[in-house]
Amino acid sequence: MSAQRKAQPDPQQLLERCLAAFIASGTIDLSLDRLAQSVGISKRMLIHYFGSRENIEEGAMTLLEDRLRAQFQPRAFAPHTAPKTVLETLWKQTTAPGSRGILLLVMDLSRRAWNGSARAKAFYAEQQRLWVDLLENFLPGRAIVEEVLQLFQGAVLAYLITGDPEPGRRSLARFFSAKRARTARTARPLDPR
Repeated sequence: MSAQRKAQPDPQQLLERCLAAFIASGTIDLSLDRLAQSVGISKRMLIHYFGSRENIEEGAMTLLEDRLRAQFQPRAFAPHTAPKTVLETLWKQTTAPGSRGILLLVMDLSRRAWNGSARAKAFYAEQQRLWVDLLENFLPGRAIVEEVLQLFQGAVLAYLITGDPEPGRRSLARFFSAKRARTARTARPLDPR
């Protein structure tokens, strides 16, 4: 064996680079040629290491799920953090400039789910579960969690279209202000007159 022989790439590192390429482009639908170019390896070698394009996509989705699972752990917040603070923090993380590619990639996977991909549907269901598990630690009840999640997801979609995070931030703030006002009204004793 030649001392000059190149070290074999680590498949996990290749998968990390594939995910980075998908995030940078905001889609999982890169051609194998473009993906190989982004990763710095030939298309033939990508297939050699992973067997198929589907295996590359599956590995990248699993890696993305692991990253998002770590990011959205309830322990990322102090136990008695105010719900408004939790949502404000999540909104800032979600709309940070470095998150745009991930958001676009998640939307691309959602598109695949809408078109019937079982794996993309499972990815979407897992993301929903992560959000619900996190929010249930800070919000009073499943109905409120679902309401906030729908509001948040709509705000994210508007942010992706406009690039402006402020309307979503304001909507979330108004939701909590209105919720606080409704709670205060129902907590008042009735006037006996």
